[in-house]
Amino acid sequence: MLLLVGRANAQVTPPGTTPPVTPPNAAAAQEPAHQPNDTAGQPRDWSLHFQQTLIDQWHNDLSTPYAGDYSLANRESAKLSFTSTLFIGRRLWKGAAIYFNPEVAGGSGLSGARGIAGFTNGETFRIGDPSPSLYLARLYLRQVFALGTGTATDEDDLNQLAGLRPERYFAINLGKFSTADFFDQNSYSHDPRTQFLNWSLMSAGGWDYAANTRGYTVGGVLEYVTPGLALRFASTLMPTLANGPVLDFHYGTAHAETLELTKGYRLGGRQGTVRVLGFRNVAAMATYRSAIALAQATGTQPDVVAVRQSGHTKVGFGLNAEQELTQNVGLFARISYNDGKNETWAFTEIDRSASLGVVSTGARWQRPDDRLGAAVVVNGISPEHRAYLAAGGYGFIVGDGALRYGLERIGEVYYSISLPRYHAAISPDYQFVMNPAYNRDRGGPVHVVALRLHVEF
Repeated sequence: MLLLVGRANAQVTPPGTTPPVTPPNAAAAQEPAHQPNDTAGQPRDWSLHFQQTLIDQWHNDLSTPYAGDYSLANRESAKLSFTSTLFIGRRLWKGAAIYFNPEVAGGSGLSGARGIAGFTNGETFRIGDPSPSLYLARLYLRQVFALGTGTATDEDDLNQLAGLRPERYFAINLGKFSTADFFDQNSYSHDPRTQFLNWSLMSAGGWDYAANTRGYTVGGVLEYVTPGLALRFASTLMPTLANGPVLDFHYGTAHAETLELTKGYRLGGRQGTVRVLGFRNVAAMATYRSAIALAQATGTQPDVVAVRQSGHTKVGFGLNAEQELTQNVGLFARISYNDGKNETWAFTEIDRSASLGVVSTGARWQRPDDRLGAAVVVNGISPEHRAYLAAGGYGFIVGDGALRYGLERIGEVYYSISLPRYHAAISPDYQFVMNPAYNRDRGGPVHVVALRLHVEF
């Protein structure tokens, strides 16, 4: 079975548009970055939405001295991926709602979504099989407890019911969801359906966050939210195998904890938000050093599968910031790190990552609902991870059979053309990749061109 890795996001843009460039105000900045599509905000007991995203991607022919099983193919045809999601929400009792998201995914990523750690199509992780497949993306209960009398208005949106909510509250979320629904939000760079496509731009690359192959997990999220500050904590399940489709319900030996502090502020009269995240994962991971030692002792190729052991951990942090520069232009940046001693288990094979980007509306050229985005990201791995790949080892995303290490450097530019009449947006996208899979011997450049169609109502 082909296993593709990545993450899901709760946010998809309003019908016919991409997410607004202006960051939410100080209160809304503490919420998951829902983007309203019903300005009335009248209370409703039901919420029903749909999205479909198709992405066609192609890269230039490469000339490289060698290739491994998980290398980006030197030559291949264009690849198409698609997802369709139904978002259903129902109010239950005071402060409580249940959300249900069936999803269909199919198609493929370039080279089976392998060969680049910061892969170029953020939708391909949902594909466990190229044939279209129906599965449960989310099913979770949300209970909100007011901590004061002040209220704010929520609009009808994806996994959000229209009506009043407390300005200050404590919330409990239990069930199946994506950890990225609640953590590492960013108004400019978080949703590959409408924003940047690259994996290491949609989320913090060094955050190996818990999820199965399709990007979902089971667990709980606690939230303490005020107009200017929020604190969130999650405890969730890990997959039974690295990038595996099945979650491990032996919670005592396999689990993940995530903690994030979000703070809104104003700089020069413009809104900004900073998020500080820490995580700790526990699973039956292998250490890269153990895999190398066994290979040297037996004269074989190193293989993490042969030395996996319960109780191993991965810890790391992320720093995420966004700043409104003008009414129509915003800036974002992320830095993330994990210790890199044990194998990557859930997201992608990045141990250190830094990104910087800018997004603008098309207001200056009379296209206010269009979006133009440009960003750069640099990814790296730990010394232990480098040694493992250099000795011929494979992860689940990268592996050329050898390695002359170099930082993976990626640039991306997209332009989203809004088609409000059709509740759609078309986005041409270009990415430039140097040293794919950290290998200077296969250094590129790789030119990746994509066309994305996103429909939502």
